[in-house]
Amino acid sequence: MPFTVHGLAVSQGIAIGHVHLVSRALLEVNHYHVAQKYLAEELVRLDEAVATVQGELMGLKAAATSGHTHSEVGAFVDLQLMMLTDPLLIDAARELVESRRCNAEWALVQQMELLVDQFRQIEDPYLRERQADVVQVVERLVKVLLGHPGHLPPKRRDGLGTIIVAHDLSPADTIGFRDHNIAGFVTDVGGPTSHTAIVARNLKIPAVVGLHHVRDLLEDDELVIVDGTRGLIIVAPDERIVEEYHLRRSELEIERSKLNRLRDAHAATLDGETIHLLANIEGPKDLPAARAANADGIGLYRTEFLFLGRDTLPGEEEQYEAYRAVVKAMPNKPVTIRSFDVGADKALNGSHSRIEPNPALGLRAVRYSLAEPKMFLTQLRALLRASAHGRLQIMIPMLSHAQEIDQSLALVEKAKAELRAEKIKFDEGIRIGGMIEVPAAALSLGMFTRRLSFLSIGTNDLIQYTLAIDRSDEAVVHLYDPLHPAVLKLIAGTIATGARYGLPVAVCGEMAGDPNYTALLLGMGLRNFSMHPGNILEIKQQVLRSNLGELAPRVQRILKMDEPARIREAVERLAT
Repeated sequence: MPFTVHGLAVSQGIAIGHVHLVSRALLEVNHYHVAQKYLAEELVRLDEAVATVQGELMGLKAAATSGHTHSEVGAFVDLQLMMLTDPLLIDAARELVESRRCNAEWALVQQMELLVDQFRQIEDPYLRERQADVVQVVERLVKVLLGHPGHLPPKRRDGLGTIIVAHDLSPADTIGFRDHNIAGFVTDVGGPTSHTAIVARNLKIPAVVGLHHVRDLLEDDELVIVDGTRGLIIVAPDERIVEEYHLRRSELEIERSKLNRLRDAHAATLDGETIHLLANIEGPKDLPAARAANADGIGLYRTEFLFLGRDTLPGEEEQYEAYRAVVKAMPNKPVTIRSFDVGADKALNGSHSRIEPNPALGLRAVRYSLAEPKMFLTQLRALLRASAHGRLQIMIPMLSHAQEIDQSLALVEKAKAELRAEKIKFDEGIRIGGMIEVPAAALSLGMFTRRLSFLSIGTNDLIQYTLAIDRSDEAVVHLYDPLHPAVLKLIAGTIATGARYGLPVAVCGEMAGDPNYTALLLGMGLRNFSMHPGNILEIKQQVLRSNLGELAPRVQRILKMDEPARIREAVERLAT
């Protein structure tokens, strides 16, 4: 009898195939005492396990970097390789073996649990989910220590692919599956920034995550359908359902091929208004995708990814080279680079670590930058130097106070003065903008319009702070609502204020890349959308179908509504 399980849609598409259950390593390992005379042997056993896993990961890295498809996966493997040399994991486990005279696998698991507890205190969802790297590295080590090698799914002969079902998946797992006709991924845990989600989107494989105990509901080789667009899986579907989903998949493939034809089309509405569609990137590695979609520029370069997962901070020269590479790759197009959006809870290095009672409301983003002026000044110098090579503009995250803007602009002027004294070229007229991510900023825009050259609305954080909801917490994620009337009023008000003062406004959060909200944002007056490069063509299609003259009055009526059900129905009608 068919049944359906709902989760989080993180990679669009439809997959039909047979279940392959991926076992978890048994991290509930036995604890036993090691006699003093055998301690040296136990430490050797630990060291040999580390060396074995290092060899496995190096091999997987080579496989990952052999083609462009797995570039992000290779970065994740690098992170796990780094963890194998982290004294907080391996050296601490060695000390436990020696001091407690315990077995190596138990020592590793104890240290893993300590580190995972620390990761859980991190506010940023991307970094919080990196606790999975610690767990996955220890799982690999324990497998070696216990002599439990993994196995790959069998290749199918019936024309259907394999649906990987697991509690969680590591990047290394996905590389191991690369030649086995994987059709979809399904996991108990995870969210939009989990490894499975990122890799699945990179590989264009449908995926549904956050299904809780789905692994316990399925059996090996069982037929399932993964609907990565609606966020559900159908277990044991009958012939009629399978036929229906074959048809839906064919329709999706036709739509995708049609979208590719829009690459070189000018993004303009039916009544002739030009709309700028820009790309969000995390570094130079994302440029091929932005160029493939013919993005109008870079609307958000998240520079914090230069700073994370390393023992030393990037110097001015390293930052300059990274920023210059992006600017030169987008000739005659704007490149908006955000200053690092990190917090003390994100532990860039040991000297900057501190415990905060509520990291979400603590020292993060521009607050952190201003608390570390030397680090901020180094980044500003690198950004200014890179501005000599194209249309670079700097964006400051999470502004809420006038003094934050003034202090940031003062540091920009200090960096300019230093470069002038050193006779280093930069763009004297470089534009400085700010992100609207907290309600306080959206409700007091005057201080921004008088000081800044452009604004960008970070809808992810704006929604989270407006509704007091952690969007990565599965217990309350159902309350995270982009269409909440308070959220819509803040977004519309910011766009309208920007237009009134002649200040360009963009949206760079997830709403910009969601076709369900394109007509709504256009009707609010938005002309600059910034999103994941893979979403640009789909949003362009929505733009080409839109008539602003018709949308604007309809959206104004929506903004006067305060009943969520009515708002949702009205927005759905806009998109049809």
